[in-house]
Parts: sequence; C-alpha cells; structure tokens
Amino acid sequence: MNSLLRTLTILALAAVPYLSSAQNAPAPAATPAVEAAKTPPPPPAPSLEQRIAGLEAAIGNGDPTASLKDAKGAIPAGLTTPTVGVAAPGHNGFMMICAALVLFMTLPGLFLFYGGLVRAKNILSVVAQCFGLAGLVAVLWWAVGYSLVFGKSFDGTLLGHVFGGSEYFFLNGVTSAPNTDYAYWISQNVFSMYQLMFAIITPALIVGAIAERMKFSAVMLFMLGWMFLVYFPMAHHIWGITGEMNGVWNAKASIKAIDFAGGTVVHMTSGWSALLLCIILGPRIGFGKKAMTPHSMVLCAIGTGMLWVGWYGFNAGSALAADGVGAQAFMTTTLAAGVAAFTWGALEWILRKHASILGLCSGAVAGLVVVTPAAGFVTASSAVLIGVLAGVVPFLAVVYMKSKLGYDDALDTFGVHAVGGTLGAILTGIYATADVNGNLNTNLKDIVGKTLLTEQFKAIGITLVLSLAATAILAYLVKALIGLRPTEEEEARGLDISDHGEEGYSHNS
Repeated sequence: MNSLLRTLTILALAAVPYLSSAQNAPAPAATPAVEAAKTPPPPPAPSLEQRIAGLEAAIGNGDPTASLKDAKGAIPAGLTTPTVGVAAPGHNGFMMICAALVLFMTLPGLFLFYGGLVRAKNILSVVAQCFGLAGLVAVLWWAVGYSLVFGKSFDGTLLGHVFGGSEYFFLNGVTSAPNTDYAYWISQNVFSMYQLMFAIITPALIVGAIAERMKFSAVMLFMLGWMFLVYFPMAHHIWGITGEMNGVWNAKASIKAIDFAGGTVVHMTSGWSALLLCIILGPRIGFGKKAMTPHSMVLCAIGTGMLWVGWYGFNAGSALAADGVGAQAFMTTTLAAGVAAFTWGALEWILRKHASILGLCSGAVAGLVVVTPAAGFVTASSAVLIGVLAGVVPFLAVVYMKSKLGYDDALDTFGVHAVGGTLGAILTGIYATADVNGNLNTNLKDIVGKTLLTEQFKAIGITLVLSLAATAILAYLVKALIGLRPTEEEEARGLDISDHGEEGYSHNS
C-alpha cells in the first residue's frame, strides 16, 4: 500500500510542469467573426451625390461639408469628400490676382497719384513713404498683425475687446488649407496676404495730408504706433470673426454694423487721423501765400487710373470668392466711380466754366471711396445714387470747407477719404439689401432696412473717437522723441534731398 502511495505521489509531481505550461499556453485564435465584432467598422464612403455636392459647393462658394451632414446636422465620424479642407483653384487664383491688384493701388498707383500732386522737389518723399510703409507693415503683419486681426484665441478675455488672438503669430499654422471662419474655398495664406494689402494702403493714405513737411523717420515711427492703436483693433472689430462690430458674421456683436471693403476700417481711420495730424503738424511753409500747384497732372491722372483698376481687387475681392457677390461689387464699383467723376466734373463746369483733370480724378477716387463699404450690399441703381452723392459731398468738403477752416490737408485726404468714408458708411446703412447679398440674413435679418443705420452711426462714432485720440497721443509722442518736421531750410529745399539724398528729376544734360 505504501509503495502504491509513493508511486502515485511521484507521478503527480512529475505532471506539475506539464499542467503549468498548459495553463500558460495561449488561448486558441478567435474566429474571424469574433475579430470583426471587436474592430470598429470603417467610415462610410461618401456617395456619388455627396461628392458631386462638394464640387457644386466649390462652384457656388458654399459649405463643402453641407452634403455630409445627417438629419441632426452632424457629420458621421470619418466621412469626408476630396473637397473638404482644400482650396478651390478658381477662387484661390482670383484672390491672388485681387491681392496683387490691391498692392498695385499703393505701388505704384497711390505714389503716382500723390506724387503728381506735390511739388517736384518732394515726389521721391511720397514714393519713399509708400514703399517704406509697405515694408514696415509687411513685417508687422507677419509677426503679429494678422493674428491680432483675424485670430480668436483672446475671445472672452479682457484683451479680446481689442484684438483677436495670438494663435497666428509669425503666421504659425497659416497654410494652404482654408480658414473656414472667413472663407471655405481660399487658402488661409492667400487670405492673409490679401488682407496684408489692405493694411499696407491704409496708413499710406495718411501721407496725402502731411505731404511735403513731415520727416521720413517721423512718418515711420508714427505709423508703427498707429497700426497697433488704430488699424489692428478696427480691422478686428469690423472683420474679425469675434469682432464686436462684425454684424454680418458675429452673432454676439455688440454693434451690428457692416463694412464690405473698408469704409470705416480703411477710409475713415486714415482720413480722420490725417486731419488731426496735419493740424498738429501745421501748414507747409508759405501755405496760403504762394502757389503750391501740382507738378505733374499727367502722373496724377495715371495714378488715378491705376487706383481705379486696383480698386476692383479691393472691392470685388472682398467677396473672398469669384462668386455672385464679387460680381455685384465689380459692377457697383464701376458705376459709382464713373458717376462721381462725371458729377464732380459737371460741378466744376457749372461753377468754374471748366472741368479740370484734378476734378475728374478727385471725383473718381471719391466715388470709389464712398462705394467701398457698400459695394457688395447694394443694387446698381443705389450705386448710381451713391456716385452722385460722392461727387457732391466730397467736392464741397475739398473746395469750400477746407478753405473756410484753413487747415493744410495737402492732397485732400480728409476731404475725400474721411468725408467720403463716413458718407459711405451712412449710405450703406440706408441702401444695403439682402436681395443682393444673402449673407445679410445670417445675423442681420431683423435690422436691415430698419435699425441698421443706427448701428452704422455707432460704428462711425467709435471709429472717429479712436482715430482722433490715438493720433493725438502718437503725434505728440513722436514730436517729443524725434520731432515731426524737418528744419525750415530742409523743407524749403525739398524732402527728396533732405530725407533721401536724391532728386526725382535730374536736369543735367
């Protein structure tokens, strides 16, 4: 019996390793049916209809994801089409051309327009100021400007009441993919460069009021501060997705104003700042005592033509797509400019018995200025009325008000841009209609044609106060630091020589 027990014990101990290995052995492979149950199913493939709808959205400048949404407005996980998150070549190409056209307005349009109106000894100073501002603003835009205007990371903070955000500093993340806060079908890098051109021309407009008597260094320093105190905040509030005066796209905007292409952002800010700056600066030596006639109306006229052509990029391009709204803005821009040029010339003919080239040029620019905030919001007939008023009101400001008040707005920046931009903002509130631009129904359906004009006046008031206050602070600060004007001897000799050591015209044989 004992021997039997010893035998069984030995056999049991010998079997332990085999039992242990059996317990640690891998489980048998699951069947294919079990594996399929554990793996999430692949995202559904878009249907042919959804893919076609994506292409139609590109053509019509619509939401590329609209056809993918279910009955609850949600997009099934992973469902997409090749058109989502990419730019459409046609819209992208259109916007690159428009960006080039807006730069063309400054270089060479504005410096030829302004350059022809100054005396020959100061033409290069105007050219240099425009070029200098193009470079300065480009650096600011890359570093912080684009983000401060079109970012949104500051939303809900105290800083968000002034600027947009910091997420795009140094154009970080600004790629060829669209930023759908602003446009479905154009690359964000193209959008950012298009908006840069607006930022370049706006301070350059101020040059016209202080031409022939402000040092180049003072201009650059003043404009450096002006971009941060005036342009960046105003552009954010009117056009930024979280801007507090962006009535079209920000449902939470505290002031539900509209500005299609820059009546407040560009023309009012520059024009009202120009008035105060030229007053603080003082008149040119000999102003009102000797003639200061333009040295070349040919250059002025050429510059005006360039401005008119470039303005199509300014206004039509502000649709941010080659679509029906852009086409409407193209038409209204043409009508307003032509009618205003004719009206200004007709007034000169009636009152002075001749229509001057300067008057025709001024009228065309005034028409372009006044229609700018309204271009994509109004009908053709409204554009004609806008053109008539643009030919009359700035004419009265330039011809009569300036001489009555005695300020030296050298090239009529205030009379055309401040008065014209303010008039345009008012008329936009009167004539804007959703029949032309359906985007007005997004957040403004209940006020267009009703209380929109009141909102426009609120935006006008804020623009005026901000522009004047910032200009006063900056002008006196720059004056204390480096001075605003050259010496009387340098001014008499001309800024071309004193600031740049060059002459616009050589008389050597």
